[in-house]
Amino acid sequence: MDKATIDGFGDALYAALRKRRTIAPLTEQAPDITLEDAYQISLRMLEHRLADGERIVGKKIGVTSKAVMTMLDVHQPDFGYLTDTMMYATGAEVPASRELIAPRAEGEIAFVLKRDLEGPGVTNADVIRATDFVMPCFEIVDSRITDWKIRIQDTVADNASCGVVVMGDRAVAPADVDLSTCGIVVSLNGEIISTGAGAAALGSPVNCVTWLANTLGRIGIPLKAGEVILSGSLVPLQPVKPGDNMSLVIGGIGGCAVRFV
Repeated sequence: MDKATIDGFGDALYAALRKRRTIAPLTEQAPDITLEDAYQISLRMLEHRLADGERIVGKKIGVTSKAVMTMLDVHQPDFGYLTDTMMYATGAEVPASRELIAPRAEGEIAFVLKRDLEGPGVTNADVIRATDFVMPCFEIVDSRITDWKIRIQDTVADNASCGVVVMGDRAVAPADVDLSTCGIVVSLNGEIISTGAGAAALGSPVNCVTWLANTLGRIGIPLKAGEVILSGSLVPLQPVKPGDNMSLVIGGIGGCAVRFV
């Protein structure tokens, strides 16, 4: 795909983000689009956001569950970028009616780094040593692609379908909790809607962060000290709308709550 086409798609996705509208799937508009093309499109979209004054504060990992891999017919995760304007604290009101299009919430474990990680060659032990603390969080995914009709190239181009992030109420040292077996309970408007465990994300959230460090390291991009790394959903995605209240609790780590307005 030539640069003009890549830039055009990135510009269209950025405009869709700002104007709260959707565009047709890129995989329909350009059936020969590759994953490499899609990541270049996402970087074009990111350039616009940085030009608006946003700052990169971390990265997110997506497509970590077998169910989503099957849906998208892929067998590897993907990643996107987090900026400061995406971040909220637990208990916040997220302005879904003003800033999001078709939001879906998922419960995750966020890693906050105290030192850089740069692959290839990063191990799970390296990830644990480099992590300052983990926190419970909600990632509110959103899609600028019409009706969520996405293939892997569509979601990658659209910054891994990231919307906003709500960070939880506790910071816990990663060595103080079993990140594979810790359980999660998610509630919507006072009713439990899903449960899961850390193993839902590639067997362990740590595996996800290791994958990301090594994948980005091969193209010269480090995970930096101070960054927030979202490690992938532990439960099914839940569509949300203004007026909804969600909460989650992750055993040994803590909780998180959000209201959509």
